Formats: sequence, structure tokens, C-alpha cells
Amino acid sequence: MAIVAPKHKFLFALTLVFAIGLHMAVAGDADILSDFTVPPNTTADAKFFTFTGMRVLVGAPPPPSFKVLKASMAEFPALNGQSVSYAVLEYPAGSVNPLHTHPRASELLFLIDGSLDVGFVDTTNKIFTQTLQAGDLFMFPKGLVHYQYNQDAQKPAFAISAFGSASAGTVSIPTTVFNTSIYDGILAKSFKTDVVTIRKLEAGLAH
Repeated sequence: MAIVAPKHKFLFALTLVFAIGLHMAVAGDADILSDFTVPPNTTADAKFFTFTGMRVLVGAPPPPSFKVLKASMAEFPALNGQSVSYAVLEYPAGSVNPLHTHPRASELLFLIDGSLDVGFVDTTNKIFTQTLQAGDLFMFPKGLVHYQYNQDAQKPAFAISAFGSASAGTVSIPTTVFNTSIYDGILAKSFKTDVVTIRKLEAGLAH
């Protein structure tokens, strides 16, 4: 069974999130002094303003693990200076989008299908959690650690996120902490554990 909703539902979702994204585009990126920015040796025609990378989603089966398909400045250069980008998120049954942050933008997630447990932690270490149903939206403030989890063991979930930057950035907490050559002794002291435990965590991430 395809994870993508029926065509009319999918198009409605894209339209709604597009409108949301436009409202989010307030000083997320530096202002430009022209209508748009075109890279060198690039022609500014209608194709330049069109992104077709999401076509692979239509009618596709659920992925075997959590998957993100992005439309940011890196994939869609026309977004440069426009303070908006998107991501399509696919959550197979029981999968998680691990703890991460977006350092340059807030995120507005629109759940199209399935259910998700979501949450973020603020700078006072207070956690905000919610269980979302299809049709719900949830806002993750800029730069704060957050996650999404599909706890349903049978059904996948499907969401679209809008960001108030053409390049929101993603910092994965597990990868940043345990897979960037930080000295194991520092990690052990930071987490009040031993090096053996740290190396087990690192090994787990490597698989």
C-alpha cells in the first residue's frame, strides 16, 4: 500500500503547506536586493523556478526506514534569498526521526497521514510533547532539540514540514555527539558513564 495520500489530498496538503511557508518567510534569511537570485551560468526561466524532485513520492511504497526528501536551497537553487524550504517526511511503522535541531529556522510540521508523537525541549529543559493525528500541525521553535516518533506498529505516517529559511540546516544529536571523533573520555565524563558504554553507543550508530 502506498504511503502517499490520494491525489486530491496530497495536492491539498502541498497547497496548504505552501501558504504556511510563505507566512513563515519573515527574515529567516538575509534580504536580497533583487526579486530573486540566479546562480552563475544559469538561465532564469520557468524551469529554474520548478522543482520536480518530489515526483518520486507519488504512488511510491513506504520506505523501509525513516526517510526525508528535502527541497532546500541545496536541491532547489531558486530558493536562495526567499526564506522558505520544505521537507517531506516518511515514517514507516515504529520508526523515529531522531533528536535533532534546525539552527537557522523554525519548523512547521503538517501531518497528512497516520499519527506521530512529537516533542521539543526548550532552553529551561522543559519538554513539550503532543500526539498528532492526520490534519494536525505542530511548530518546533528555531534551534531547539526535537523529534518525531511513529509509535504505531502497523501503520506508516506521512508529513510535510515548512521552514522559515532556504537552508534551515539539520544537526543530528546522536550523530554529532557519537560519530564526530569527540574523545571518548570527554563523552564518558559528560554523560557520567564509562568509555566502554560510550563505545557501545558509537558502535550501535555505525550499524
